Amino acid sequence: MRPWIILSALALARIAFGYQFQSVASMGPDLIALFGLSYSAFGSLIGAFMLAGVFVALPLGAMGRRFGDRWVLSGGLALMVAGAVVSASGGGPAGIATGRTISGIGAVAMIVLQGKIIADFFTGRHFMLAIALSVCSYPIGVGMAQLILPPILHRFGWQAGFLSAGVMTALALVLFLASYRPTAQAAAVARGFAWPSRKECVLLMIAGLIWTAYTAGYAGYTAYIPATLSARGDSLALIALVMTVGTWGNVPATLYGGDLAARFGGLNILLLGTLSLAAGIVGTALAGWPVAWSVLVGIIGAIHPGVIMAVGTLSARPENRAVGMGIFYTVYYIGGTIGPLTCGWAADVYGGPAGGLLMSAVLATLVVPLFLWHRALAQHETMLVRP
Repeated sequence: MRPWIILSALALARIAFGYQFQSVASMGPDLIALFGLSYSAFGSLIGAFMLAGVFVALPLGAMGRRFGDRWVLSGGLALMVAGAVVSASGGGPAGIATGRTISGIGAVAMIVLQGKIIADFFTGRHFMLAIALSVCSYPIGVGMAQLILPPILHRFGWQAGFLSAGVMTALALVLFLASYRPTAQAAAVARGFAWPSRKECVLLMIAGLIWTAYTAGYAGYTAYIPATLSARGDSLALIALVMTVGTWGNVPATLYGGDLAARFGGLNILLLGTLSLAAGIVGTALAGWPVAWSVLVGIIGAIHPGVIMAVGTLSARPENRAVGMGIFYTVYYIGGTIGPLTCGWAADVYGGPAGGLLMSAVLATLVVPLFLWHRALAQHETMLVRP
């Protein structure tokens, strides 16, 4: 029972991560008007959440091995709470960016170690299910942000919107501290620094690029949907519906995607998911019927993230996973910082937020060649790598 309670705490933390990351995008139309932001500046404000991860992902992975998963992950959740408070009290874009940077550092500690913790407690099909549950928790938070934050902003102000992001994180922190105890295997691992092998490092970096491409495409969709539909004159209710389908639809899709990968092969599921995601984003940018396109993005286009994350987690041996996931997420955070800036630049060049959507579709398609590269180098025979 304890492993599932721990997984619940990690899933709640991941929901809080999605909610906090999406907070700027969900309040975007109001923040852009209030502070006179360009789309590039808006993209920078979104990317501030990712910036510090470039520098701290690897050290935090090493700290997890040295000081233990419990204290490093709980410290990260505490920083996420503190960052929400700083964003709310900052008074403008600079303060918001500072708070998001603090929260981003805390989020790094959480996501670097969560895959390793899941691998400590779950094996086989239970591992794939647990990874999928963790991954699909993020879009739940994104969807909640779009439903909850605009009403909070309009009634209580944007500061209250940022403060609300800290509440869920605090609950996850309490649940994790109350439930987590290391496994015997994890407790027996030497508390020193052990660098993964050269082959493991290469696989981890490629896996990090795969995850970067997927999340950059999906995050670009969720970031620019509110502004794109608002610019077309669509109502808040329609925007909320599109975001709900495009995010909460991920939950059953990602969970079922793991089972589909076991039956039909990880590559086949990844190809179907990637092409559906890109097509849905392009359709949203260039055509009408945003709800129909959100079905393509949120359901069929969400069957493969569990496969990507599992490949990253399994790219290093168990004793090297804490540091290995630090490498994985260092690559991811470099791309996570550049991605929003690239989409913001594309929106400025295009002359509207739909340009950000088109660029996010381009980024999403990079998953396929990167996955094939990893597949060619990987030697371990699992359903995640070979059909």
